[in-house]
Amino acid sequence: MGLSALALAFGVCCVAPWAVTILGVSGAVFLARLAFIQPYVVAGTIVLLGLGFWFVYRRPRPVGACDVTQQRRLRWIVWSAAIIVVVIDLASFAPRFII
Repeated sequence: MGLSALALAFGVCCVAPWAVTILGVSGAVFLARLAFIQPYVVAGTIVLLGLGFWFVYRRPRPVGACDVTQQRRLRWIVWSAAIIVVVIDLASFAPRFII
């Protein structure tokens, strides 16, 4: 769950059209200067989502294994975070493709 939240946080930093409202003009300019790291941040979100899926879908250990309902809940959380992060990552590249 923590990895999914971190992946979501990395994805949100790339798409921030509301940054001027929240951070002001100087904050938006600062974020615009960091735009060159966007592909690396998107790659990081994909890696973190992969880790999240690996933790959820790996074979559970027999000693101290999670309850089935808890596993089901974790799968829902990871899939929800994955959908949100993929949409945000795709939206972050959308301005480049719109002419």
